[in-house]
Formats: sequence, structure tokens, C-alpha cells
Amino acid sequence: MREIPQISEAEYEVMKVVWKYESISTPEVVEKLSEKSDWKPNTIHTMLARLVKKNALKARKEGRVFIYTSLIEEHKYVEHKSKSFLQQFFGGTLNSMVLNFIENEQLSNEDISELKKILSKKDQKEGEK
Repeated sequence: MREIPQISEAEYEVMKVVWKYESISTPEVVEKLSEKSDWKPNTIHTMLARLVKKNALKARKEGRVFIYTSLIEEHKYVEHKSKSFLQQFFGGTLNSMVLNFIENEQLSNEDISELKKILSKKDQKEGEK
């Protein structure tokens, strides 16, 4: 399995655009990111180049522009970051994280209801196996 590179928060925003609109050209990435940020085109170009260097993106030249495709699947990146977060802050256990949110009253009644529904569906699927 390929190693997941370290990606900054800003680079992650670029990756989300590439994942959503893959295969995407440099001008298209700039356009999409300019709609939701105040980044200059040169900043976006720099982040794209960094992501290529980190082997998160592949760039191929097509005419006068580069076309970008991801080398990391979005769900694998999110899974990796989630596990890393859990390990760093909660000793790798999800129940410690949820307990922390409950004890610090950061979960609303709606959040708790939603969690119950998710767990109930999971139990039903497990029972069907």
C-alpha cells in the first residue's frame, strides 16, 4: 500500500477540488478555489506543484495546461487522517473521543439521536450477517 503523504489544511482544500472534479486543469482549479477563497493564482499553482512533489497528485501536460488527477483516494486519505487524529488525541479509541464530547457537552440531543440511529443501523446489518 502506498504511503499517505502529509498534506497541509490548504493543500487539502486543493485536493478536495481535484477529487470532486477529477481530471481537472490548472485554470479550472484556480477558478473553483477562487470562488471560495481569496488565494491568488500563484498560491494555488504553488500548492498544486507541492502536491505533485508529495505524490498526492499526478500532472500531465495537455497543450498549454496541466491536467491533475489524484494519486490518493479521498476515502483512504480521510480514513488515514481519522485514525491519526484518534491516535494522537484519544489513544486510538473512538469511544474515548465520543465520551470526551459527551462529557464536555459538545454533543446536542440531535447529535446523540443521530449517533443512536447510526449504531442501530450498524447493529441491524451485523445481525443480518
